[in-house]
Amino acid sequence: MDDDHVNILVVLNYQIPLITFFLWKKAALRVCADGGANQLYDCIPHFYPHEDPTRIRTKFKPDLIKGDLDSLRPEVKAFYQGLGTCVLDASYDQDTTDLHKCVSHVLNDNVLSDCKPNQMRILVVGALGGRLDHEFGNLNILYSFPNSRIILINDESMVFLLSKEFIHRIHINRVNEGPYCGLIPLGNQAKSTTTTGLRWNLEGQSMEFGGLISVCNQLQSDDVTVMSDTDLIWTVTIDKVKGWLKESIATTEL
Repeated sequence: MDDDHVNILVVLNYQIPLITFFLWKKAALRVCADGGANQLYDCIPHFYPHEDPTRIRTKFKPDLIKGDLDSLRPEVKAFYQGLGTCVLDASYDQDTTDLHKCVSHVLNDNVLSDCKPNQMRILVVGALGGRLDHEFGNLNILYSFPNSRIILINDESMVFLLSKEFIHRIHINRVNEGPYCGLIPLGNQAKSTTTTGLRWNLEGQSMEFGGLISVCNQLQSDDVTVMSDTDLIWTVTIDKVKGWLKESIATTEL
């Protein structure tokens, strides 16, 4: 996470993973998508059971809440508005998800005046797990904004899009990432994909649902390269971080 990208954290309406607290400190902007604010409000005190709930909730105040606001509870809205959080009602748009609304706002509405969209890395928590239709909707965001750096992340996995016809060089942090990974052609057939750095490399093979897809693959190198004629989902396990995340939360002074 320590590079030239500016991190934007988006919290969705699903249980908050431990890694949220690490990402919170790294983020220049923290956004809740509608009911994601409920999750933040409800879950934060459980991670810090010996702290005053109001103090902890104040410490983890989002900068922005946006969505159609059909899930945001009135008392949660009032609490965060009282702390200065901006709440934007986008209920006029029923054709996109709350996550889409938030990503579009971050990329297009100059929310960080000194940061261009190509400098942003949008980290989304609460996108993996739960209802399958919600998960597909969240994966669809990667395809809706293919030129943006968007990462779906929880305590087990990290997921992002590899755009077609580029040679992608992925540097692996072996301390936290792996050993398992996957390359998934979601929606379209990948007629030719070539990789290096994996236990089972692809050498121009075709991938599609109903045929070959690269799941339960393993990392063999600190650097992985991927080249394909279609967009691919890259997923890698990061469950090794849970141990030090728990220790970090337990020992952090707020």
